[in-house]
Amino acid sequence: MSVKSQFLDKLQTRQSAPASSVSKSQADIAEFHLKMTLLQEQMDAWLDGTGLNVERFSVSVRDLLAEVGAFDIDGIVLRVDDRAVKFTPVFLYGQSVTGCVDVTLHAEGGSTSLGRLFMRAGQFNDWRLTYPGASTLPGVHFDEGAFFGLILSLLP
Repeated sequence: MSVKSQFLDKLQTRQSAPASSVSKSQADIAEFHLKMTLLQEQMDAWLDGTGLNVERFSVSVRDLLAEVGAFDIDGIVLRVDDRAVKFTPVFLYGQSVTGCVDVTLHAEGGSTSLGRLFMRAGQFNDWRLTYPGASTLPGVHFDEGAFFGLILSLLP
């Protein structure tokens, strides 16, 4: 095989290779942004008629496994008086997970973990909730009942 043929073979292999890890990371970050927006919209719908509204706040997420290293994404907070439940994005990549959000209660000058939401765990492509101390995925489906169970702590 000539050198030119070797070059052309390598070029063709490179061009037909799957997307780079950078574009994969960018696609996963975009999906994380979208899912956080959809989660906020879902929470707004669940809260319809309660007089409560969710708010957004910006978070910088550092993830060494993502080629970009760090990115900004919106978190979600729900407040009642001086108490708040925050949904804070914490990382993009973990074991069989793309997208993790810490859920914490902020009250009386401290914070308490209420659980973690995982954007995707294995074959699941919805939000999954794990409670503090639970080390196994997939967790439970994050639905309206789970949401109100988490925010019940807003009302002492």
